[in-house]
Amino acid sequence: MEKSLQKDVCDESLFASIYEKYAQNLHDFLYYKYGDRLNPGDKAQDAFAKLWENCKKVTADKAKSYLFTIGNNLMLNEVKHQKVVLKYQNETPNACDIENPEFLLEKDEYLKKYQNALANLSEEQRVAFMLNKVEGKKHEEIAQILGVTRKVVEYRIYSAFDQLKKELENFRVK
Repeated sequence: MEKSLQKDVCDESLFASIYEKYAQNLHDFLYYKYGDRLNPGDKAQDAFAKLWENCKKVTADKAKSYLFTIGNNLMLNEVKHQKVVLKYQNETPNACDIENPEFLLEKDEYLKKYQNALANLSEEQRVAFMLNKVEGKKHEEIAQILGVTRKVVEYRIYSAFDQLKKELENFRVK
């Protein structure tokens, strides 16, 4: 068994000779196996870049197998990436996620109308309504905070709701 004189491929002249010897073969191998769409030339160059980065770990007699393994792995990673890209291209976004400029303009206009309608409520109605619908407090809690009965709170909230329904189209509260 013959011993290799070179321990690694970090010598520039040795690396250049390995490049000259295997660059075209690696490109052709990747091209024949995966086609032209995944840029086999780029992947071959990337494989040589990896070889240079790890030149201390690779001996000259193992350089060919290292290059072809790295090149093949780079192409497989690209295939996986393309599958992910294709999967997300085929998915249609939710209709509610799409906000066109017209929708945004209508949203701003509705917000202004809503703020004006809230301003038109009496202070008692507005406070009771906001405590219930915005802060999520129960009628009993609001009654304790405001120092009134539960029935008064219910009346204020429902009268505020009725007034908002009259001033705003399609107004609904959950």
